[in-house]
Amino acid sequence: MRNISDIIEGYLKEVIELDGQGHIEIKRNELAKQFACAPSQINYVINTRFTTEHGYYVESKRGGGGYIRILRVTIHSKKTLLDEMATQIGEAIAQMNAERIIYRLFEEEIITEREAILMKAAMDRATLQLGLPLRDQIRARIMQAMLKTISFEK
Repeated sequence: MRNISDIIEGYLKEVIELDGQGHIEIKRNELAKQFACAPSQINYVINTRFTTEHGYYVESKRGGGGYIRILRVTIHSKKTLLDEMATQIGEAIAQMNAERIIYRLFEEEIITEREAILMKAAMDRATLQLGLPLRDQIRARIMQAMLKTISFEK
């Protein structure tokens, strides 16, 4: 059974796709009423599932006529996406952010499901049994090497 976060995420993605323009504007309180949940649940979904690593850009305007705009970022080339991801990684990366990047690579059909599983295994804290911040630095170096390899192959 899917949880409410999965349902809200699926709904928002479906609306973005059906809209055909690659973006939607929503009112947090109205969406919370629609799903019979707290507005903070909507914030959670947007903050965790509609990030740049997932291929989205979020803008918001507060106040009475406020809204949240979610834009699906379209890539012009796989190389551009890989370069953007390499920049996001920087010198260190947490496991969750690495997994988001891997998911995006899979979603954009740059890597296969099997490659995604292998990459996630290499990024896992159980594999990289080091203390912080060294673990996040090593993870970033491995991730950068993987992206470089992918960019040469694709």
